[in-house]
Amino acid sequence: MESIIHAEQISVIYPIFHSNQRSLKNAVLNLSTGGVIAKDSRHHSIVTSLDALNLTIRHGERVGLVGHNGSGKTTLLQVIAGVSVPVRGKISVTGKVVSLTDLNMGFDFDSTGYENIYLRGVMEGLSGKAINDRMDEIAEFSELGDFLNFPIRTYSSGMLMRLGFAISTNIEPDILIMDEWLSVGDKGFRKKAHQRLQNILSTTSILVIATHDMDLIKRICTRKITLAHGKIIGDEALVPTNVFDDDDA
Repeated sequence: MESIIHAEQISVIYPIFHSNQRSLKNAVLNLSTGGVIAKDSRHHSIVTSLDALNLTIRHGERVGLVGHNGSGKTTLLQVIAGVSVPVRGKISVTGKVVSLTDLNMGFDFDSTGYENIYLRGVMEGLSGKAINDRMDEIAEFSELGDFLNFPIRTYSSGMLMRLGFAISTNIEPDILIMDEWLSVGDKGFRKKAHQRLQNILSTTSILVIATHDMDLIKRICTRKITLAHGKIIGDEALVPTNVFDDDDA
């Protein structure tokens, strides 16, 4: 079965509780280019991050999401990944989704690196045998060595990103979700990570990436969707050059 993402009239609304006039003013300033602020029936302040949005993404499409900060790009990624649930409308996703939006998602900081590989594997729906079969490859790719025996609360932010990247990209996705192109670790690791991402893109059914990098979109995307205030205001077909820049690594 081919992968597909179909969203019908989806809305995501965040309430702002106990907001006095000043805190609401700050929220307005912070979201001046973002979601629509209004009042609900109980006079609570609410932010509409996605507003009755309709979207279909089919097998073979590489979609770039663009728009100002707060336009709804990240929220849409979260809905596709199943992290956020619309308050109205419905979304159906066919295919295995791997999200690279938060590489630390699901980590237990009191557990070791090895234990977190297992925990994340379970979260991704892998069997114990499948996780064990992948363990050595993930460990080798992370380049963390003996640190994998220590609790990850002792890791630097860079080490955490390397572990998260090694785990997430070891799972073959049908649908890949990204918030900007990833650049992790030192120069040597970035080059290796860049090559792995290229390999994944060559086999994945659907890519959805939110980015401000228009050059990247022109190079890898078949479609550019522009969002503003939680709505789609532009949907353009593209012919990608399929040229990867070393600066992405």
